[in-house]
Amino acid sequence: MDRVPEHFHRPVRRPPATFDNIVGATDPAEQSRIAHATASALLERARKDASGETTERLIAFAAEHGIDEIAELWSHSPARSLPGALWRLYLLQLAIRDDGVTTALLYERGRVELQTADAVIAGAPAPASPEELVALVDTILRGVFQGDFAIALDRAAAYCRVQASGATHLADDYETTEPQRASDFTRRALRLSGYASDLSDSAAAWRIGVLT
Repeated sequence: MDRVPEHFHRPVRRPPATFDNIVGATDPAEQSRIAHATASALLERARKDASGETTERLIAFAAEHGIDEIAELWSHSPARSLPGALWRLYLLQLAIRDDGVTTALLYERGRVELQTADAVIAGAPAPASPEELVALVDTILRGVFQGDFAIALDRAAAYCRVQASGATHLADDYETTEPQRASDFTRRALRLSGYASDLSDSAAAWRIGVLT
């Protein structure tokens, strides 16, 4: 096995069920201040860098360094806030990179079953491979850091709704034969539905200038 260079940390792989249970440190008030300050600073820095280099580094960060450092900054922020929205976007990125096969399965099942425009809004090919979903989530993150922030959040919300639909239907499929697996998919569907709502609300707040 290739040796990991000393200046890189090994990525921390978290199963989806633990995403919302990563614990940060420090005083809550100070943690909130740091979360909002760092989110605003990172977004401003990326948007001022016309070369796009800062954006590409931010997109690659979690894949190279893991999720713990981001969790320490943003994981306890309110869902409808700038750091809360960025945290959820990084979780989506980690989920597709960590288990692309399952993520693509959920997305395709949801795309077929969901009678809405969400799959079109999200913008993935039909059907989408794991690699194409990785590219989609990275494109959404580029939109956050360089494009229309609200549109990027709306695309992420649509992506979550498609996957939530897929998870719900797979849960139904397994309900009688594999109840534990069905329960796992049900929990994932609820989590994704929550993320979709949070991201949509954050997009609306951004449009009227109150997302902080």
